[in-house]
Amino acid sequence: QVQLVESGGGLVQAGGSLKLSCAASGSIFGINVMGWYRRVPGKERELVARITSGGSSNYADSVKGRTTISRDNAKNTVYLQMNSLNSEDTAVYYCNYYDVRYRVDYWGIGTLVTVSS
Repeated sequence: QVQLVESGGGLVQAGGSLKLSCAASGSIFGINVMGWYRRVPGKERELVARITSGGSSNYADSVKGRTTISRDNAKNTVYLQMNSLNSEDTAVYYCNYYDVRYRVDYWGIGTLVTVSS
């Protein structure tokens, strides 16, 4: 089992920035993928960005150029720096850990990000 603890959500003005953090603990395997997804009420959960333990990353088109995902493998922590936020970024953000051995996803409880105009 893997536990994920998210932090950093909250209220931010349009055009502002926010940094989310997610710390993983438990049965951590050295090779894994961590990332962030988000869900807006009434819509499917969507990928924001993810990063492998080797440092390869990919982003949703909607956040490219204004979002950076990074990780500290020693701390089993992933970060999401989001800039130039707009109302469409308002969502619940979920941290994800993908266990490549057993092909299992683990999810955090989510953190709400609200962008005010």
